[in-house]
Amino acid sequence: MRARLGGLWRSTLGRHLVVALAALVVLVVVLESVSDYRNTQLAAMAYLGIAAGGLTVLTGTNGQLSLGHGALMAVGAYTAALLLPDRDTSVPLSVVIVAAVLTTLLVGTVVGLAAARLHGPYLAGATLALAVAVPGIALYFKETLGGEQGLPVVMPEIPVWVLDLAFFVTGQDLTRSRFTAYVAWLTLVVVYLLLANLGAGRTGRRWRAVRDDEVAAELAGIDLGRARVSAFVVSAAAAGAAGAILAFTVKLAAPSAFTLTLSLTLLAAIVLGGLGSLTGALIGAALLTFLPGVVTDLGRSAGLGDIRAAELAPLVYGLVMVAVVLLAPAGIVGSLRGALAHRRSTHRSTSSKGTAA
Repeated sequence: MRARLGGLWRSTLGRHLVVALAALVVLVVVLESVSDYRNTQLAAMAYLGIAAGGLTVLTGTNGQLSLGHGALMAVGAYTAALLLPDRDTSVPLSVVIVAAVLTTLLVGTVVGLAAARLHGPYLAGATLALAVAVPGIALYFKETLGGEQGLPVVMPEIPVWVLDLAFFVTGQDLTRSRFTAYVAWLTLVVVYLLLANLGAGRTGRRWRAVRDDEVAAELAGIDLGRARVSAFVVSAAAAGAAGAILAFTVKLAAPSAFTLTLSLTLLAAIVLGGLGSLTGALIGAALLTFLPGVVTDLGRSAGLGDIRAAELAPLVYGLVMVAVVLLAPAGIVGSLRGALAHRRSTHRSTSSKGTAA
């Protein structure tokens, strides 16, 4: 038995599955112990984490800079809205998420093929145009996509078997906000499991080779265009899933939710957490979700009005961003890993000197 567990842990997929199962246990404990308001915040953290995880694959692992992931999230959100127009709809949420992923994957393939020969500021410019253009499509096709008001997203009734299972496991009735949080975080766990395995496998090695040295990668037989397109497609699929979860959480798909600000926010999240790290992407999403509320509460307790306190949040977030860039240029996770590696090397050096003496 111990040998089997050891073999499971030594395999990459086995380690990732163990971490995913542990995350599910923590997920149940946390979601069942917080209020409905916190569950809504955690659902928001989940969709930001999913999108940031996809973006860190594209930017941190493959080295492509994208400013259009907010637009890709819009594709997923509007797909979900079109599939859930009213309460009589019987489409399962899992089917809606898969449909959002497939639709966004198709869009990402088209954009990725068009931008396969672009990199650096040229790719950033192309994706910037995407971020500006996509919200305008909803305004142009306002009869179908709702125009400026957007499309309402009506969540279907929670299946009876889910209610029974939740009560059996937790002893509590499952509220709609907690159900949404569960859907969001289960999607995040699945997406991160897939992204982690891709990054640890041959595909991830190709992405990193292209990022580190394109000439050496091409000499090694790696098709640069195919590597860039595959990274963009995977990242777009994650953005589609995030867009669907956003639509479930806010119950609306509207152009105002998918402006350039959202794309820049996602980029800030992966820079703060650490490029190329899914853990860093999740930490960045947590900062994006909870830091503004904490700062606003501190401002109110200091005597500021509601408006002044709310205006304080972007300032503090900007200062945190500057501090991380100056003091931890590798991001939070990257800097922690560097510090641990330095400590281990110092310990080994000290141990070897002691042995020699």
